[in-house]
Amino acid sequence: MKIFKFTAGAYLKTSKLIKMNKSLFILLFVVAFNSCRPATNISSGDDGSQDHLIMSTLWFQKSAEMRASFYQAFNLAGMLLEKHLDDLPEGLIPAVVLDIDETILDNSPFQGQVILSNKPYSQEFWEEWTQLAQAKPLPGALKFLNMAESLHVEIFYITNRKESEREGTVNNLIRAGFPLKSDNHLLMRIAEGSKVKRRSTVEEKHSILLLIGDNLNDLAVLFEHRDHDLGFGAVDSLSHEFGNRYIILPNPMYGDWERPFYKELTNPSEKDKSKARKKRLKGN
Repeated sequence: MKIFKFTAGAYLKTSKLIKMNKSLFILLFVVAFNSCRPATNISSGDDGSQDHLIMSTLWFQKSAEMRASFYQAFNLAGMLLEKHLDDLPEGLIPAVVLDIDETILDNSPFQGQVILSNKPYSQEFWEEWTQLAQAKPLPGALKFLNMAESLHVEIFYITNRKESEREGTVNNLIRAGFPLKSDNHLLMRIAEGSKVKRRSTVEEKHSILLLIGDNLNDLAVLFEHRDHDLGFGAVDSLSHEFGNRYIILPNPMYGDWERPFYKELTNPSEKDKSKARKKRLKGN
């Protein structure tokens, strides 16, 4: 066993080494502490940015799960349509009613531009996009509607795009290959956002076999009032209709589902909206 002699010279060298190591330790501690501190969350929207839309828009554009969800929904719609046609009494004209945006046409590039340009939604900004008439068909939608047309089912598009957007919308539908029998089969928003009256117009002469949309308001009036419990009770009360007469499609990017978050705010800023969203989150 070696015996180390602790001489005065060795002591001085060791003391210097300890001091150097102590300084190094303090420096490393400061760096580590600062790296652990939460950074300002720019992506949360607290600064007024649109970055809170990044994950939902990426999911819509880049996830295979999104495509699978749409194929699943429209495959089911095709099976249900055939079943309902078999049960349809003679003399009734069968019809399907569909929303357009994020139901049959993909507007996620517009959402992407909102984020990239850090420019919040506005009607003017939106109409710049719809006038381009370049939204692509969503997975499964075109196949289903071509099938419906081949079975002599009337197809009605009820959209909350404004009448001023009709030309761009018609051009987009035709360019994408969707069947459009006449202008009467495209019911735009004229005044109110509710689709109840427009659905009633279709029901005057048709039996609506399926209603398809990304927003519950596309399906029934009951879903238009969801301030109390976010619409959970309405969904539960009509649970038997989903996968039967109602087909709902996934859209995490926007929709009436988020409106209750802001109901107590007057002219909210993006920062106000961000705080309201966080307030609704449930943690463990």
